[in-house]
Amino acid sequence: MNQSISKIGRFLLQTKLFWGLAALYLTGVFLSPVNHRGVNIFLSPGNQSDVLRQVSNNGLIAVGMTLVILTGGIDLSVGSMMALGSVVCAMLLTQKGWTNASILAIPVLALVLFFLAAYLVPLLSVNLKRSAKPVGKPSGTIKWVGAILGLIAAVLSIFWTTGQLDSKFGVVGVLCAVPAVGLTVGALNGLIITKGKMQPFIVTLAMMVAVLGTARLLGGSNTAVHAVYTGSNATENFDILRALVFQIVPVPGIFFLIAVAIFGFILRFSTFGRYVYAIGGNEQSARLAGIHVDQIKTTVYAIAGMLASLAGVLYTAQYRQGKADAGAGAELDAIAAVVIGGTNLSGGRGSMTGTLVGVLIFGFLGNILQLKNIDSNTQLVLKGLIILTAVLLQEGQIAVWWKRIRTRLTRPDASSLEQLRRSEEPQTDLKSIKK
Repeated sequence: MNQSISKIGRFLLQTKLFWGLAALYLTGVFLSPVNHRGVNIFLSPGNQSDVLRQVSNNGLIAVGMTLVILTGGIDLSVGSMMALGSVVCAMLLTQKGWTNASILAIPVLALVLFFLAAYLVPLLSVNLKRSAKPVGKPSGTIKWVGAILGLIAAVLSIFWTTGQLDSKFGVVGVLCAVPAVGLTVGALNGLIITKGKMQPFIVTLAMMVAVLGTARLLGGSNTAVHAVYTGSNATENFDILRALVFQIVPVPGIFFLIAVAIFGFILRFSTFGRYVYAIGGNEQSARLAGIHVDQIKTTVYAIAGMLASLAGVLYTAQYRQGKADAGAGAELDAIAAVVIGGTNLSGGRGSMTGTLVGVLIFGFLGNILQLKNIDSNTQLVLKGLIILTAVLLQEGQIAVWWKRIRTRLTRPDASSLEQLRRSEEPQTDLKSIKK
């Protein structure tokens, strides 16, 4: 009997996030108003689709943030990278010829393709060999092959992207060029942190300001918002990024779910994922174990930047504009979703499934408050309280406080102890003493 109870307790603890999401969902069902036809607005397919659409951008950023936090780091620049991505995307879609955006995006995409090929080809050649011998270093020939393939990919990308300047960029063009910009900025974050031996908080805070300024400079001082009108000043095909699949699932939500699936699989089943957890658990031990800590950390920051810029592209598609303050506060929302999802801010513990649940909890909570016409300031207060409670639960502080309260409530006070002591003392008869 006791074993069954303990198993049930462990199961409830392991799935507490899902129970929290289920409780919040049921709360939304019961508190939701109904329309004139008596249909529950919260449960309507349109509302569910809107929730997934609204959380998709924050969800993409949270996926990258999960990788960074698992290594024991933090990235405060992802909101600015989302804004930069939206500005570059809007300018590439709406402006012909060489502009500030094309001057930045075209060379960066070529450099990214070159370094990816030069790095991945030797890496794959070594790790795909089936041998009982320990994994060695790639040969010089393999390195040259990777460099040549990277050079070919870079040249082809330059020809392809410059060929779009006269007719403006299409959907595939912005989906390739804009994330490459974010990947480069993220990799720069990682290099400064690892090679400069600096704190991630300081580096990414400085990068947040610098990237925000870059977005404003690229957009121009006279243009705060770059409007995107598909079929007019931009390709009509760009609307596919804001469409509904089967009239239910939004395309941005599909991008988010695919990112969760890919990086969740990588964390759970790949060597790279095990290295991420090992670095977050104990970086010094990971170095002593032979793990290339600097490479792994640089990679996770690069992935975070890439996903943030991709969120900028989806933001441009959804709101039909690109602006430099598009990602204001996005980094804080992403961190909150990751923390609510159970990822430890110290690193080494967490999962992509938890981040998915955290993002959905934030999305449904905001949706419920909006349906009840709760003002935005009250929503911020409630979200802050939820974040604080989630952190306290993770660190076990609430359990410690409850234990202390119970101890104080059950502990007898001084007067009670004195009465107990006197009652236990032997009573002396004065008459017997006199005799």
